[in-house]
Amino acid sequence: MPLILMCGYPCSGKTRRANELKEYFTQNTERKVHVVGDEDQGIDKNSVYADSQKEKNLRGALRAEVERYELFCLIKHTQTPHCLVYCLTSTDVSSEWNKGREADSQYTQEILDALILRFEAPDSRNRWDSPLFTIQQKDSLPFDAICDALFKRKAPPPNQSTQSQPLSSTNFLYELDKVTQDALMAVLESQKTSVPGDLISIPGATEKISFILTCLAFLYLNMVELRKLRRQFISYTKMHPTENIGQIANMFVQYLNKSMH
Repeated sequence: MPLILMCGYPCSGKTRRANELKEYFTQNTERKVHVVGDEDQGIDKNSVYADSQKEKNLRGALRAEVERYELFCLIKHTQTPHCLVYCLTSTDVSSEWNKGREADSQYTQEILDALILRFEAPDSRNRWDSPLFTIQQKDSLPFDAICDALFKRKAPPPNQSTQSQPLSSTNFLYELDKVTQDALMAVLESQKTSVPGDLISIPGATEKISFILTCLAFLYLNMVELRKLRRQFISYTKMHPTENIGQIANMFVQYLNKSMH
């Protein structure tokens, strides 16, 4: 099942481009197309994206619907061709498009700004972001090139990181993703109320992070810095998987403490 991943700011045209792709493939090929997105989940976006637990549940539902955790790695594991379509807009354009939506489909400006701040733009130099198609507001979709990427390009070969857990690959990747994401949210939340000297508790971990380390090392960690450390830890752990999934949280705490010295 070839997979197209859509990314971009909120209100950057992802849904419109996805529907254009669906129409193209439906009319020009015999392929069946299924679009998965938060619009189909019957949610109040502002309520969900203001609550980390609700957002986590939504992400889980979307992942379950496409039957993938850690998308690039599982794509490699199942030998499925994929590509990434990046709807590139400025923050001002996204804000204007948001205001032009129906009232019940709009983000509040606070939620919109927060989601834009958290967005990490793809980079074609990263193998998991390639092949990458960057589409700006007035661009037409390169249908032929996308079609070639999905149906004429060889699927990415499996490597050590996707073959090292043959019995529990999906569960291992899911736990790795969930545990590290929960840890990031715990650190961010704690920084709102903690003072130097406090110990930050991480879900599932017996070890703790010293808040004085987060202050001194990063002058309050932000989401970008935390995500970078998380990506590094996940990459390392995929190459050196542990048989004891219950130790992932402690391993991540140790990694964060070491990285912040």
